[in-house]
Amino acid sequence: MLFQPFGFATGQIAKNRFFKSAMEEQLAQSSQPTQTLVNLYDAWAKGGAGVLVTGNVMVAENGKGSLADVVLTDERSMDMLKSWAKAGTQNDTLLIMQINHAGKQSPKVVNATPVAPSAVALKGMDGFINPPRELAEHEIETLIQNFADTAKIAAKAGFSGVQIHAAHGYLISQFLSPHHNRRSDKWGGSLENRMRFLVAVYQAIRAAVPSGFLVGVKLNSADFQKGGFDEQDSIQVVQKMAELGIDFIEISGGNYESPEMLTAKASTKKREAFFLDYAEKARAVCTAPLIITGGFRSTHAMNEALQSGHLDFVGIARPFALMPDLPNQIKNNSYQTITTNRIKTGVGFVDNKVGAVLEMDWYMAQMALIGRGQKPNLKLSPWRVLAKALWTNGKAGLSTGRS
Repeated sequence: MLFQPFGFATGQIAKNRFFKSAMEEQLAQSSQPTQTLVNLYDAWAKGGAGVLVTGNVMVAENGKGSLADVVLTDERSMDMLKSWAKAGTQNDTLLIMQINHAGKQSPKVVNATPVAPSAVALKGMDGFINPPRELAEHEIETLIQNFADTAKIAAKAGFSGVQIHAAHGYLISQFLSPHHNRRSDKWGGSLENRMRFLVAVYQAIRAAVPSGFLVGVKLNSADFQKGGFDEQDSIQVVQKMAELGIDFIEISGGNYESPEMLTAKASTKKREAFFLDYAEKARAVCTAPLIITGGFRSTHAMNEALQSGHLDFVGIARPFALMPDLPNQIKNNSYQTITTNRIKTGVGFVDNKVGAVLEMDWYMAQMALIGRGQKPNLKLSPWRVLAKALWTNGKAGLSTGRS
């Protein structure tokens, strides 16, 4: 099933079921896209995936999650955006721009006073991320328009669609969570109110882009956090977005305070599909195309998940940073199941303190190599990556970077 085409309701066709999920690249300069990004997506498009999703493209300057995020608020970089789109849509590939706002998950080196639905500080981030201030209602309305404006620019540049990032504890995820959203106005309280921001963003984007343009969403199955967005809430949001006509829904989980994607149980990793049980429940209330991201490594597990009928694409991220032509290798029967081991320095207190972020930085370093026309380096020293992060961003470099 991996190489069966898939037709979206918009009329666009994915040539196969490989969905390269978003990974934050941190390859921007002065918040603008670069030739290195273009080269990276050129390699991935030539590598055979049916759908490529970019890393975070932020819809406002105060929404950056790292110093090197792309921010797309105007057309100053239209030529580079068109080059990016052309590279990523070659070989009959669909290129989706993930659009996002970090909310309070914005390090102080980037944003001294981050914004959020409510003034609830992130736990365990003292010294790296400052407590947020609560958004005023007029600011919420402006942010909704920001998402629509960014999507409109993406469409003009030639991207196939956008993915609204409503997972991993970023701004929209914060609105959905009763832990992070403690508002008493129409934007908080009941689940209907908490999902209002996501619904408004989606509707504003739909009104701003051409009819054939894909609009999808990335959503947590749960935040895995006490008092947070849970599975029951998530299923209801899936149902609502499907009713509104969303083009696809990608399922993930966790946030900065509870990074589920990095701490999956051994039994879950063995089965490879981290969120397959959730997909079965979502499928029962949703006819929109579903993608599960997290854990897929073997061809057998990928095909088995698709044959279950619970999902339409297999979402794969980190293996693409090590093997940009993974789909072509599978098609040519030259693929050997890739193993993505934990990236560790071997020094306990270092790995315990910054291991998760170090791992993400290591994969971003692999993407930078591909973007510079080099091959991934599976023997790249974690110490070298750690030193570069500290040199570039200081201690804040150890608190940034999420997919």
